[in-house]
Amino acid sequence: MSSDPSFQRFMLFGRRAEGAAARPAGRDARIDMVRGLALLIIFINHMPGNVVSAYMPNNFGFSDAADVFVLLAGVSATLAYGGLIETRGFAVAALKLGARLWTLYIAHMAVFILVCGVIAVAVTRTQNPLYIEAINIQPFFRDTVDALIGALTLTYQPSYLDILPLYIVLLALFPAIYYGVRFSPALTLACSLLVWQAALAFELNLPNSGGVWFFNPFAWQVIFTLGVILGRTVQLGIAAPRLRWLDALAVAFLVFAWLVKIPAGNPTGIAALNDWFDSVQLGSDKTNLAWSRLLHLGALTWLAISWLPASGRLTRSALGRALACSGRNSLHVFCVGIVLAVTGQIVLAETSFALDVQLLLCAGGITMLTGLGIFLSWYRSITSREQRAEPVAASGAPVQRPSFSPR
Repeated sequence: MSSDPSFQRFMLFGRRAEGAAARPAGRDARIDMVRGLALLIIFINHMPGNVVSAYMPNNFGFSDAADVFVLLAGVSATLAYGGLIETRGFAVAALKLGARLWTLYIAHMAVFILVCGVIAVAVTRTQNPLYIEAINIQPFFRDTVDALIGALTLTYQPSYLDILPLYIVLLALFPAIYYGVRFSPALTLACSLLVWQAALAFELNLPNSGGVWFFNPFAWQVIFTLGVILGRTVQLGIAAPRLRWLDALAVAFLVFAWLVKIPAGNPTGIAALNDWFDSVQLGSDKTNLAWSRLLHLGALTWLAISWLPASGRLTRSALGRALACSGRNSLHVFCVGIVLAVTGQIVLAETSFALDVQLLLCAGGITMLTGLGIFLSWYRSITSREQRAEPVAASGAPVQRPSFSPR
């Protein structure tokens, strides 16, 4: 089928074709479901050495759950704050965005302190100072004041505590990216790619305790920008065109990635490809976002948009609903998952990576994180019902509400 003129006009000028019908833009259950799944995968991968992590998607392709998380962050930011920009103006959206940035910052600091506390207890109880080195927590114990200042300024990030700082920076950039996408998604994406390649050429990154950020925001803004573009299509109700040739190309690339990751060494026997096969089998460059990661994520995203129905059987299943609950409460689930994963690393080391302990930690952590998402969704549902209920004055007469309804 030929491409949709609405989609073409959107990519060039940021709006639908004249007279094109828009789809109703309700909440897309796929976003929450996939984000919930990504959070559970991140939890498993943050306990390296456990047997379950060997079966995570990053072992069968070039991208991983972090790529998906950042992409969906761009989609969600567009639906939340882009919608506010359109309906209530930039000032209101900026206030909401600032409040969210502050929440993320406080959450990052809280997780930082909790993780440092977990490591301190582990070292005290086990008399094993190696735990201090496990996640680059040495600066905190060597010079606590300096480390706290670095944490407060996001210039010191222990391992596994680097995703939220990236999210903070990208979300702060959201207004500029969103207005660029409103003008021309294609032009904005081209500028985003140019910034990425310039950062690679000039080795641009932000400082991190004598090194650089593990997630280079100058590179990862490309994925966030793609998420903003996707979110804008949902906002405008623009359907992706059905392109069978692109479906086939995406499937072929995913199969290619799987064939590359499975064997050890270079299966082609072409000597010129030895270094490339070694690099992608160990893991495509995550700091500066290798092209292989971006293309792999693009293939997965295209197939999900094309073949995973927004209200299909999977999203309506018990598993899909449970994952969606975790995805809707992503900040809470992510923060708790980080603390559980660091604790799990210590327990695994103390039990010599016993198989039953590995399985118990993975199953227990997934159950706790999913349960947390379900509980928070339930709690929000009952509090929102109470807020929607008509308040009654002492006299019994209904209290008049403002004519607008806050988003």
